[in-house]
Amino acid sequence: MSARNEKRTHKPLNRVLVIDDEADIRELIDMTLTRMGLLAECAGTVAEARTALDVGSFQLCLTDMRLPDGDGLDIVRYIGERYPQTPVAVITAFGSAENAVAALKAGAFDYLAKPVGLEQLRALVKSALRLPGGDKAEDGTADGLPALIGSSPAMEQVRTLIEKLARSQAPIYISGESGSGKELAARLIHAKSARSGGAFVPVNCGAIPDNLMESEFFGYRKGAFTGADGDRDGFFQAANGGALFLDEVADLPLAMQVKLLRAIQEKRVRKVGAVTEEPVDVRIMCATHRNLRECVDKGSFRQDLYYRLNVIELRMPPLRERVEDILPLAEIILARLGGEPPPRLSAAALKAMQLYAFPGNVRELENVLERAVALSAGGEIEADDLFLDPGDSGGEEQGRGRETLDDYLARLERQAILEALQQTDGNRTAAARQLGVTFRSLRYRLERLGIE
Repeated sequence: MSARNEKRTHKPLNRVLVIDDEADIRELIDMTLTRMGLLAECAGTVAEARTALDVGSFQLCLTDMRLPDGDGLDIVRYIGERYPQTPVAVITAFGSAENAVAALKAGAFDYLAKPVGLEQLRALVKSALRLPGGDKAEDGTADGLPALIGSSPAMEQVRTLIEKLARSQAPIYISGESGSGKELAARLIHAKSARSGGAFVPVNCGAIPDNLMESEFFGYRKGAFTGADGDRDGFFQAANGGALFLDEVADLPLAMQVKLLRAIQEKRVRKVGAVTEEPVDVRIMCATHRNLRECVDKGSFRQDLYYRLNVIELRMPPLRERVEDILPLAEIILARLGGEPPPRLSAAALKAMQLYAFPGNVRELENVLERAVALSAGGEIEADDLFLDPGDSGGEEQGRGRETLDDYLARLERQAILEALQQTDGNRTAAARQLGVTFRSLRYRLERLGIE
């Protein structure tokens, strides 16, 4: 046995499958991986790649998009179906944004653009090979309130999707009403990801003056403008190696949207006053309480940026869609507000909250309970202490509250489907039969409502 084999037996090397029909690119990647202490195995076709995958075990796969007998998406899907624990990244032609987005939607971990930059290749490989961790706490914390409290079907679905999203580098668009926990979800995705050692940088896009946008995002050089007394990094540099969370992204002006799109596509930024660009390794997550698709239709948000950001959508359900979570949320909030023992909710107070639509969601729930604690006479909070407006009541008994008709109907449809799936243990065929629709119709509704 050779010394090299003895070393591998003692401490097996991470194996990477490299798939490209160009020998020089395979050789370049092979050399780079070898210098990183990895073992590369190369293939030139989809068929060769499948054979290699079925015979050996790989910790990472890098594949070109264009291959003689297929394309990279075939590899992505094959690995997703048979070897879901193996992250796969695709190599796309320069400027081919559509291919990159398609690969991420299909389940790719990340992508590289040709010509392959060695610095970006190393960063991608390091991120991918840290993925198998998975020993982090199930829920993170933010502002003292644990993230994603509740066991409703809606929250179980969100929690399951977050586990999947944490294994990807794909941009994520988190939709949902104000106060529904969009930033908490983003923080949890980051905490469970391979980038958890890097910074999580939240940015409220609506709070930055237009004339400061570029310098705040990309930084500036000394002397770039009046008051620039020294070099300064921007949000992208601060989030390098971690995640950048763009809250209220719909508020970005069109001029800044163009620059953001380029930074995301090229993975490079130029500081104000600089003549050269610098590479950045940042995962983008964004959120807004507005309907981003409607913003695109109205012309206030660029369609190309929308497709770049909305590779995967995570919908945070409003509190009225998970009324069974109100009690556990309330108990945690009341415990945090103080008192020994903490205040309790009377049965009438709990019923009043379960019938209330909570347009401000969990954030409003916190405010309501904080006020109730201050106003209640004793250790029990009564319905009158909540000061809830009956006009905002939710649920089928009280109508749709402040919901639009479309939102109200979608909520009822979602509840009916989730109940049917729960009653049939996730059997879609049985659920479709119970709902009185065809399997194809149910599948369409699941996709439209974002139900996994």
